[in-house]
Amino acid sequence: MGIPLRILSDHSRFREIVRGRIKANLRKFLQKGEMIGKRGQELISIPLPTIDIPRFRFGQNGQGVGQGEGEQGAILSPGEIAPGGGEAGSDSAEHALEVDLSLDELAVILGEELCLPRIEPKGSDHLSNQRVKYTGINSTGPESLHHFRRTFRETLKREIAQGTYDPKHPRLIPVREDKRYRSWKVDESPESSAVIVYMMDVSGSMGDEQKEIVRIESFWLDTWLRSQYRGLECRYVIHDAVAREVDRETFFHTRESGGTMISSAYKLARDILAADYPSANWNIYLFHFSDGDNWSADDTRVCLETLQNDLLPIANLFCYGQVESPYGSGQFVKDLRENLGERDNLALSEIADKEAVYQSIKDFLGRGR
Repeated sequence: MGIPLRILSDHSRFREIVRGRIKANLRKFLQKGEMIGKRGQELISIPLPTIDIPRFRFGQNGQGVGQGEGEQGAILSPGEIAPGGGEAGSDSAEHALEVDLSLDELAVILGEELCLPRIEPKGSDHLSNQRVKYTGINSTGPESLHHFRRTFRETLKREIAQGTYDPKHPRLIPVREDKRYRSWKVDESPESSAVIVYMMDVSGSMGDEQKEIVRIESFWLDTWLRSQYRGLECRYVIHDAVAREVDRETFFHTRESGGTMISSAYKLARDILAADYPSANWNIYLFHFSDGDNWSADDTRVCLETLQNDLLPIANLFCYGQVESPYGSGQFVKDLRENLGERDNLALSEIADKEAVYQSIKDFLGRGR
């Protein structure tokens, strides 16, 4: 039995209300790291405290029927109010409703609210999408693909040819030769694929608050890019005076001390891409987060050369986010802005706090590259 159309209509209307509430509060949701912690494999839970849950409200009826001691037929009288710790309130409580959204739905809302343009991928890699297509009928196959209609058609044809079919008492009994099965083949179509290389400064000046900002922003960057590409891989690089590749968990929870040499991260990213992700086939995204306090002007010069010669020529997008630390911000974002100018595939953002994540995502993804 199918779901009544009225229920489907009400559910659809409720989902539209939820979408509207999420879009209206998206700036607030973008700052919530605990929301990311409620992420499942395919769904994420979002609390919406402004939607009331339907519930019964009981009125003042005076008399009612209850259960307790008494004889059958006894006259019931209004009960006395039991003493309590205070007077009953008349206002309704605020209910927090957690709504599960798929990451695809979340990406659509993000794109609509931030007016993000769709990305036009380049090339394709060895990654492919496998799709099963049913192409015909065979006389052999697994029972799960048994085609009953074609089987009984063959049975009917055989019995008519043999003269055993009685139209007044039709009774068809298939034999092994009558059975027919759906045939299939796997189509492999190439999919546009992308790689994200995340780089983060983990020197002593990048504290837990700054790493939390990077964690939140990277979640939304992932969400949008996964909606644009079927195949997406992520690599993680941390650096202080030297750079090393780590897994995602280590990336967001490592804290080092010492100086900062940004060029070490750029060189390692260059080597990773050269080894595993040829630019002719892969869409390449690089996101670097730092407080901008580089070791020396000489190292900044090496960074600019690596960007100009190695990374910007192959990247769809290179994004640098300068996260303000408790000790202030460095010079690096100004050096990039002055020396590399307004490149189509270069995006710069200054992130003062969690509230700035909203604009930073728009700065990075608003170019549609």
